Amino acid sequence: MATTETVDVVMPQMGVSVSEGTITKWLKQEGEQVEADEALLEISTDKVDTEVPSPGSGTLTQILVQEGATVDVGTKLAVIGGEGGGGAASPADDVPEPATAQAAAESSAVSAAPATPTAETVDEATPAPPAASETTEPSSTNGKTFVSPVVAKIASEHGVDPSQVEGTGRGGRVTKKDILNFIELGGKTAAPAQPQPQPPSAPAPAAKEAPAPAAAPAPSQPGESFEPMTAMRKGIAEHMRRSLDTSAHVTSAIEVDMSRVSAIRAKLKKEYQQSYGVNPTYLIFAARAAAETLREYPWINGEIRGDQIVTRSYVNLGFAVELQDGKGLIVPVVKNAETLNLLGMARAVTDIAQRARDKKLLPDEVQGGTFTITNPGGYGTFHGTPVISQPQAAILGTYAVVKRPWVVQDELGEDVIAIRPIMNLTLTYDHRLVDGALAGRFLRDLREKLETWDESAY
Repeated sequence: MATTETVDVVMPQMGVSVSEGTITKWLKQEGEQVEADEALLEISTDKVDTEVPSPGSGTLTQILVQEGATVDVGTKLAVIGGEGGGGAASPADDVPEPATAQAAAESSAVSAAPATPTAETVDEATPAPPAASETTEPSSTNGKTFVSPVVAKIASEHGVDPSQVEGTGRGGRVTKKDILNFIELGGKTAAPAQPQPQPPSAPAPAAKEAPAPAAAPAPSQPGESFEPMTAMRKGIAEHMRRSLDTSAHVTSAIEVDMSRVSAIRAKLKKEYQQSYGVNPTYLIFAARAAAETLREYPWINGEIRGDQIVTRSYVNLGFAVELQDGKGLIVPVVKNAETLNLLGMARAVTDIAQRARDKKLLPDEVQGGTFTITNPGGYGTFHGTPVISQPQAAILGTYAVVKRPWVVQDELGEDVIAIRPIMNLTLTYDHRLVDGALAGRFLRDLREKLETWDESAY
């Protein structure tokens, strides 16, 4: 029985830089009973996939926005209670311009969100690694209407004045798609010039032609099929392309003898699994050593912001987690990773990876990363060149541990060949900030920590 009072379900604000979301799945249908805080639907943004809990108890009487639709924050999605009766999809009557009020109130906040490079899950049950973070600039306006923080950020990075961009959003708002299209078409901004007097007979300048719509896909050939890109896939594509356009990518690699780590891991594995429910994978050791090494290399843990170099006294590690059979990637962040010991790192990574797969992450948990680790090694790969997660300066790749012939010294100091578990590590870095020598020293020191692992110190 439907309740007499209605409760509106609206598209939630999933972070200050997120202005819209896509309905990926309704978990309840019209006419079904729903309880307060029960999962009602799943949504996808360019930052996170998550479940939306019901704001109240009662019968789901109307679904106003269907699966696959992308709508602004604050749009009414459904109605719980009342008399029911299918309504058309429409924004909430009394909802203000999406995100405007909240973004204005938070206009001084600067938040980072990871973006994401290619990554896969790690050894056994551990997450797969990279992707990307974005520093969000304060909210602003373009002289005509509200400009979201993510639009302001992209405009700032590319030297574009948003007031020069034709907005297609509600009320003429410049959307992320508008600003990216403008940049892609070669739009540039110049300082506004003083208007020059025109002769009375001079014809008015021709209106700028709107960009041609994207060409429709070619007709399907035998054996081909089509599927729409999800909001997450679009976000990954945009972030990866923008990262390559922004940073000067260089990759350096080093080989690490993991014999000591392997022995300690074998010793701790049973205790960690039985007592704490976590697995001390090779990724956990690499992450713990990386967090410690980054404290000695602030530029590799930093970023370029305008013409300033930003460094930090803390390390926020992003770990990419594979979703949907390789069709999605999310990069939750372990904050203040430098304060965690090995067990603390194992528990933190296990927790965020599981909640990422269960779509239980909060927006703050995919923002603020300062350095990302990607781990394709869980699938046996031994080398890669991952894409930096903007606006970070570097990303670490960890790869498969493989037994190989290795030259070592025996007790007499003679060179002999032995079988050793070897892992390749790569550091992809922004050459605008990090030079090859600095990257090489970082990898050397990281290798030293792994090869001489002091169990008591970690």
